[in-house]
Amino acid sequence: MTSAERTAISSAVATLNPGYFALVMSTGILSVGMHNENLPILSTVLLWISIISYLVLVALNIWRAIAFPAQLRIDFADPRRGFGFFTFVASSDVLGTRLALAGVHRFAFLLLTVGWLSWLALGYIVPWTALLGRADRPVLAGANGTWFIWVVASESVAVLAASLEPTVIFGRRELALLAVLSWSVGIFLYGAAGIFVGARLMLYPLSPIDLNPPYWVAMGATAITVLAGARIVEMAEAPIVVATRGLIAGLSVVFWAFGSWLIPVLVAAGWWRHVKNRVPLRYEATLWSIVFPLGMYGVAAYYLGQADHLPIVATIGHTEIWVALGAWILTFVAMVVHLLRTLLWQPQILLPEQSAPFQAT
Repeated sequence: MTSAERTAISSAVATLNPGYFALVMSTGILSVGMHNENLPILSTVLLWISIISYLVLVALNIWRAIAFPAQLRIDFADPRRGFGFFTFVASSDVLGTRLALAGVHRFAFLLLTVGWLSWLALGYIVPWTALLGRADRPVLAGANGTWFIWVVASESVAVLAASLEPTVIFGRRELALLAVLSWSVGIFLYGAAGIFVGARLMLYPLSPIDLNPPYWVAMGATAITVLAGARIVEMAEAPIVVATRGLIAGLSVVFWAFGSWLIPVLVAAGWWRHVKNRVPLRYEATLWSIVFPLGMYGVAAYYLGQADHLPIVATIGHTEIWVALGAWILTFVAMVVHLLRTLLWQPQILLPEQSAPFQAT
């Protein structure tokens, strides 16, 4: 490896986007979707890509924390990027959910523990460092679609806990409580994020550059809320499930309807950004923030249709998952070409203001 290549890789790690775990989230949920479509080979391939991506990103983030702590602190203090750290929570739980489907319950429980503890820790750290701990005001100007990732993280804990609850004899009530609790917290967080992001859109100028891919997470958050609700409805009997099953089932349908309504809005926003205002469409890490909501919407619709006996919703889910797979293939190929071109074919020293391979605005 040449000196230029080492410098390029080091610079990429220093500027690693905290939301890059959306790659694992997207791949993991597509693996679940292909499992539901009875395509075990494709599902397994996606599972292994998800596992490898997860391990690589964990290693890169550890490297970054040790070698570049100042850059890490900057991201934690940035309201535009800090909420991206919640993708680690969601990726752990999505991967654990797929492993639970495969019957690998020991590792699924391990990932649930990692996801739950990191959700608790980041749930206090990120709002403080990115919002309350900042001296400059107004912080609201930095609100964007990444704020909804906090919702996704909360609901991902509910999905994995609900998936594991029927598989155990002891601890069933505790898992049911965790699932309903994190699902409920996610509902309130969605309302809060929606208010803040909506206020930012109305009170501050919005350029085409600002309307970036993470705004799709607003739909992805509704989809994972639906999936969590559907899995809770299907859980084995537990006191808290009996008390809330009807409420959760009804609200899941409401969130599915709202998420469905959001899709044309987000497509129109993309047209306004890239066609009307001619913002170049090229690979950036945040593109995975489009792939994950598409995949999650498909899987959520499938499970909602099964849980509430809504065959038309399940059919929509079957169709959507293939759209998500097409988006995943395009994004993955673009990522590989981008990384090869930046790190190997044309390695260069990147200035702080330049975009690095793992960085996106």
